[in-house]
Amino acid sequence: MLFNSIAFLIFFSVVFFLFYFLNGNGRKILLFVASSIFYMWFIPVYVLILYLTILIDYFSAIGIENSTSQKVKKRHLLKGIINTCLVLFVFKYYNFFIDNFNFLGNGHLKHWEIILPIGLSFHVFQSLSYVIEVYRGHIKAERNLLVYSNFVMMFPQLVAGPIERASNLLPQLKKCDHQIEYSDFSIGFSRFIWGLFKKVVVADTAATYVDAVYNNYHAHSGPTLMLATVFFAIQIYCDFSGYSDMAIGVARMLGFRFKENFALPYFSKSVTEFWRRWHMSLSSWLRDYLYISFGGSRKGKFRTYINLMLTMLIGGLWHGASWNFVIWGGLNGLYLSTEKALGIGVSNPKNILIKLMKSSIVFILISITWVYFRATTFSQANEIVYRMGTDFQWSSFNPLDTNVMTSIFIGIGLLFGFEYTVLRKSSFDSMFNLQHGHIKLAIISLVLLFYIILFGNSDGGQFIYFQF
Repeated sequence: MLFNSIAFLIFFSVVFFLFYFLNGNGRKILLFVASSIFYMWFIPVYVLILYLTILIDYFSAIGIENSTSQKVKKRHLLKGIINTCLVLFVFKYYNFFIDNFNFLGNGHLKHWEIILPIGLSFHVFQSLSYVIEVYRGHIKAERNLLVYSNFVMMFPQLVAGPIERASNLLPQLKKCDHQIEYSDFSIGFSRFIWGLFKKVVVADTAATYVDAVYNNYHAHSGPTLMLATVFFAIQIYCDFSGYSDMAIGVARMLGFRFKENFALPYFSKSVTEFWRRWHMSLSSWLRDYLYISFGGSRKGKFRTYINLMLTMLIGGLWHGASWNFVIWGGLNGLYLSTEKALGIGVSNPKNILIKLMKSSIVFILISITWVYFRATTFSQANEIVYRMGTDFQWSSFNPLDTNVMTSIFIGIGLLFGFEYTVLRKSSFDSMFNLQHGHIKLAIISLVLLFYIILFGNSDGGQFIYFQF
C-alpha cells in the first residue's frame, strides 16, 4: 500500500478514527492488525517472514536478559543475529551469492525464483539493534509480544524507515494511551503533504527524464547524462526523504514521535557532513553497530580508514545484492577516508561563496556515486561516468519533453526555495509554535496541495527504497 494512493487515504482515515477513540490495549491491537494489513497489501504470505523475524529477536532478547552467564548471553545474541541475518540472506542475497559462485567456480547452481519482501532490510536492522541494545544493557527486554511486534512492524515506517531505536519508540508503544493533540495532527498533516509534494511533484516527474536517458544511455552525450544524473540525485532525495516525511507525519498524526531521517543533506560542506544528514537512522546504525564494533578510530589512523571502508562497503551491500551497490558504498568510504586523512570534517564557513563552492563539490562527488546506484549494470555505470567526463557535445544535448523539463524545474525551484528559506532555519514544530502558526501551516499545505494537483505525477510508481 503506497502512501501516495487512494487506498492508503481510506486505510489511514479508518485507522485514525478508530485509534482516536480507543486507548491502551485496544490501540495496541489496532496497530498490530493495521500494520499486518498494510504489509499484506503487497504479498500477503510474506507477513509470515515478518512474524518470524519478530519471534526470533523477541525470544533472543529475553534469553539474553534471563541469563546470568556472559557466555550464555553472547550465545543468545549470536542466535538472534545469525538467524535474523539468515532470513535476510535467503531472500535477498542467495541469488547474488549463487551468481558469484557460478562465475568463480564455473558452477551451474540455479537461482531461487522469488520476489524480495519489501522493506526486509529495514525491519531486520531495527530488530537487530534492539537485540544488541539488550545485550549491551542499554535497554530492558520487552516482555509484551504485542508491544514488541508493534515496535518492529508499525506501519508508517515498516517498509522504508526511519529505522527506529527501541529507546525512542518502545516507551511510546508501551502505554499507547496518549491524547492526540490538535498540534500533533496539524504538524503531522503538513509534514505528510510536504513529503507527498516531494514524491509526486519532484521525484516522480524527475524520474520520467532519468528513466528515458538511463534506459537508452548509448544514444545520449555527456551533457544529457550529466543532467539526468543531477535529476536522479534530486529524485532519490525527494523519493526517500519524501517517504520519511510522510512516515513521520503519519506517526505524528497518531501522536507518535519518530526520529528525523534527513537534514538538508545537499547543503553539506563535506561528505562527512553529508552522511550525518543523509538517511540518519541508517548512518547512525552503521556507526553504532559496525564502525564502532570494528574499532572505530581507537586503533590508529590506518585502521580507522579500513573501518570506514568496511562500514561503507557493508552499507552498500545492505542496499542491494549487486556489485554496483558495493562500488557505491566503496566510493563513499573512499571519500570519507580521504577527508579523515586530510582533516576535513564538518565545518561551517561564514563566507557564502566558500559555502556554495564546498556544497557544489560535495554534490558533484555524491552525484558520481549515484550513477552506480541508478545504473543496472557495472558496465553501464562505467560507460556513463566515462561519457560524462569525455563527451562534451553540447550541440547534442537532448532536453526530451520540454513540458516535463519545465515541471521538473518548477518542482526543484519550489523544493530548494522552501528548504533553504524555511526548513534550513526552522522545523514544522517551530512553525506551529509561531503566532498564528496553525494558520501558516494550513496555508503552506494548501499551496502544496495546489501544486500536487497541478504538477503531480499521478502515474508515479512505488518508492525506490521499497526494494531494500
